[in-house]
Amino acid sequence: MCEFFNILLYTLTYIYTLVYIACMNTTTMQLTLLTLAEPNRFNIVELLKKAPRSVSEIVQALNIGQPQVSRHLRILSEAGLVRARSKAQQRIYSLEAQPFQDLDEWFDSFSILWEERLDHFEDYMLDYKRKEDV
Repeated sequence: MCEFFNILLYTLTYIYTLVYIACMNTTTMQLTLLTLAEPNRFNIVELLKKAPRSVSEIVQALNIGQPQVSRHLRILSEAGLVRARSKAQQRIYSLEAQPFQDLDEWFDSFSILWEERLDHFEDYMLDYKRKEDV
């Protein structure tokens, strides 16, 4: 029974993702984050970060079925995160750089907030130390 609910949950998540991708007017950033929110897709990206891989290599590494891996790769491809090239009888998948560079720039934009907070903390500590020394 638990297996049934896991399959149902997975299927609903997959359908939700496809509908969201197809119907919503999302930015590339939102689409990237939504796509990476699914754990198996995140794990596939982590594998591909190290080196391009075939579907069978991904199946072996993640210990999930080939149909699921192919489905996740299709979603990653539709979101522009991976590309495939043919090599003999296999399709080799690798990461597309641009969406991850965009993510990096977006996360980097938050560094100003952290720097400001650290500066305020440093000022607070200096004031605190001066008050203690008095």
